[in-house]
Amino acid sequence: QVQLVESGGGLVQPGGSLRLSCATSGFTFSAYAMSWFRQVPGKELEWVSGIDSGGESTSYLDSVKGRFIISRDNDKKTLYLQMTNLKPEDTAKYQCALYLMSSVPWDLRFGFDYRGQGTQVTVSS
Repeated sequence: QVQLVESGGGLVQPGGSLRLSCATSGFTFSAYAMSWFRQVPGKELEWVSGIDSGGESTSYLDSVKGRFIISRDNDKKTLYLQMTNLKPEDTAKYQCALYLMSSVPWDLRFGFDYRGQGTQVTVSS
């Protein structure tokens, strides 16, 4: 049974940092690509960043480039998103997603197979 459990969210001031984690189980983590998405109530789901199975290829939403870093620890079966210089517009529920393939052409980034429940990030002074 696939499980994706996000953590690390919270309230942070503008300019602050957070590191999100996505702990996984129920599948061979090292074999598959992963992504982070975010969603604000009433708005469409937004892809934030993706990473291939080996962690060698990454991609980012333009608005987070230079501020967010996606990474993975295949031994710990965990996906991460290091977020720095956070802005109020980054406020959202952040969810990790699993693709049942080792790499994803990122124009197909919404074709994930599983998505977690999410962790809330609020950026406010």
